[in-house]
Amino acid sequence: MKIAQVAPLYESVPPLAYGATERVVSYLTEELVRRGHDVTLFASADSTTRARLVPVCERGLWRDAGVWDTLTHHVRQLARVAHLAHEFDVVHFHGDPLHFPLADSLPVASLTTLHGQLLPVDHGPLFREFAAAPLVSISNDQRGPVPRANWRGTVYHGLPLDEFELQPEPGSYLLFLGRMMPGKRPDLAVEIARRAGWPLRMAAKVHPGERDYFSQQIEPLLKQSAHFTDYLGEVGGGLRRALIANARALLFPVEWPEPFGMVMIEAMACGTPVIAFRRGAVPEVLEHGVNGFIVDGVDEAVDAVANIARIDRVACRRSFEARFTAERMAADYLSIYEGLLEDRRAAAQPPVAHYSMYGR
Repeated sequence: MKIAQVAPLYESVPPLAYGATERVVSYLTEELVRRGHDVTLFASADSTTRARLVPVCERGLWRDAGVWDTLTHHVRQLARVAHLAHEFDVVHFHGDPLHFPLADSLPVASLTTLHGQLLPVDHGPLFREFAAAPLVSISNDQRGPVPRANWRGTVYHGLPLDEFELQPEPGSYLLFLGRMMPGKRPDLAVEIARRAGWPLRMAAKVHPGERDYFSQQIEPLLKQSAHFTDYLGEVGGGLRRALIANARALLFPVEWPEPFGMVMIEAMACGTPVIAFRRGAVPEVLEHGVNGFIVDGVDEAVDAVANIARIDRVACRRSFEARFTAERMAADYLSIYEGLLEDRRAAAQPPVAHYSMYGR
């Protein structure tokens, strides 16, 4: 099958550090190539892939100090997709739905995976306007605000089996990893660690729009808790993997409807249990008592830290292998691609003429 993957341009594919969507696109692209498909990746020029790369910008836009208006680069990307679309069987878009008007006119099947939070006031009218646009959700919970869109399936994210290794003997710290934003409640991670009596390592990106939140709400807290909190900034590569693998537990105290939570399955792949608030997709991803604890608030999170040794790290890793591999993710998407192609073949069939002994 000839497949185009269209990635957001904010980070390279895969990203240097933070960037869950670009990481998922990379895992999917490489697994499809491994399976023998002809894959083209539309992404930034600093991306690394075994697929054919169509570069759009020199580097991930958030890594380029000269870039101000990221929209212009995504418009150029869509122009390149349109120019080459006839070469593919399926064009798979990831990220913001800027492409919807274009996808309607492409000569091939298209699919959109939505990676962010959906809002009825914003996405409801959009999905009614483009009611035929085939969509994939990354959790069932993500669909809640717009249940009547053209959902072709839910596909959970997956990782290559060898991306993370089981660490049966963890270190003596808790971990908060991801992004410094209000909905992820890094302040509660600090509170949980303090009350539980464990050191906390925090590795998180600060986006430009969240610098005020970080400087006003989080930096003072980090200074007050410097005796047990180690803030490392944004990390990637081997250091990121080591932080996850050696953590006693990952803290995930989200207070927004998290559509998936990539870091949870990365932790599972290491055997590192997750302590997460019952929000968004958390109950779909975690199995309470198997690969972590699902809690309702700080008090329960503190209790979960005290009981974290009850989680078998080998069983935690097995739960990842059973549900969240890149191989399973790619198989799910291929099934949806085939369904889209079958729909197009059926639509292209001429109507069957019906005759009778008396003529038409």
